[in-house]
Amino acid sequence: MMRRIRKRAETFAFSVVAFSILLAGCGGGNRNAGMQQPVPKLPVMKIERSSAEVEKQYSALLEGIVTVEVRPQVDGTLQEIAVDEGAFVKSGQLLFGIDDRVYREELKSAIAAQNAARAALEVAGIEVERLRPLVKNKVVSKIQLKQARANHRSARASLDQARAAVQRARINLDYTRIKAPVDGYIGDIPFRIGSLVSNNQAEQLTTLTDISEVRAYFSMSEIDFVRFKQQFSGASIEEKLASVPPVALHLADGSRYPFEGRLDAVSGQFDRSTASVMFRATFPNAEGTLRSGNTGKITIAYRYDNVVQVPQASTVDLQDRIFVFKVSGDNIVSRTPITVAGKSKANYIVSDGVEEGDMIVVSGFSRLPDSTMIDPQPLEEDSLGQNEQKR
Repeated sequence: MMRRIRKRAETFAFSVVAFSILLAGCGGGNRNAGMQQPVPKLPVMKIERSSAEVEKQYSALLEGIVTVEVRPQVDGTLQEIAVDEGAFVKSGQLLFGIDDRVYREELKSAIAAQNAARAALEVAGIEVERLRPLVKNKVVSKIQLKQARANHRSARASLDQARAAVQRARINLDYTRIKAPVDGYIGDIPFRIGSLVSNNQAEQLTTLTDISEVRAYFSMSEIDFVRFKQQFSGASIEEKLASVPPVALHLADGSRYPFEGRLDAVSGQFDRSTASVMFRATFPNAEGTLRSGNTGKITIAYRYDNVVQVPQASTVDLQDRIFVFKVSGDNIVSRTPITVAGKSKANYIVSDGVEEGDMIVVSGFSRLPDSTMIDPQPLEEDSLGQNEQKR
């Protein structure tokens, strides 16, 4: 009896366990069916051709419109330094003084020699006047008169030489007072009072730079130069330079100089070692913000018409290549490489990879695998900047 009851209990327990397993299996299937991933809704945009403005930057070195090396023209001891390094000076202002005592004495000697030559000329003239009537009356021969006239001419030449010596002495004396040839700023002064200076020394006393306008010199590669000539109208380089819009200058800290400049010169030949040509841009600098020796970057704007553009925010960089997520006609996404020809503000200019009429995903593609089906949502205006935050 007990054996029969135990057997019935085991049979009942097995049935309960089997039913539980079957019930659990059915319930699990329903849960998996309820967790099926929905088709993602992602913003998309249609590629259209448009005009673009591309800014190209070139490293530049700045120089004042005039830079003068101040050098001594006479030998002597530096007796006075009338300016300080970095000071602004006016044209004609005294900069340096050289001991002038030797040159004052030379001027006195030259003036004395000039007076003697002038007196000799007067004596020679008197002699000619004395002999002229005597020759006329045949008291003396004509030879004596000719000789007197030759002496007179020689005395005149001696006077001219003496006058030149006086002028030279005056110039040398003036050279002892070294004055500013232009308005500008004083550079380094490596000499001190008491230093011996010479007109043939290698080192200048200082430099003087006029920075009322500043010139930026930069090099353009051969390829960029070809594009430059194609971009701007004009039959000659001068006409093309005149047609270039004002250019911008960015300083070493990245800030933009508040005044625009103009391209006004280009070198006549390429540098063979770098295959580049030198350009010059001139900027106003009335406030003296810029100095010679500053560096910066010149920005030139190029305009391109009828080009394909994609937002940089809708691309992804991978292994030195740039990709977009192109949407096919059946809403399947495929990661597609593109060739970038340039940048225009927040857009890439694309030369290959996508064409006009293609559809690309704008954002939300950071973990989107290839061949995924999406529910494309037309991009609303002014929403690209917000979508960039969600990439």
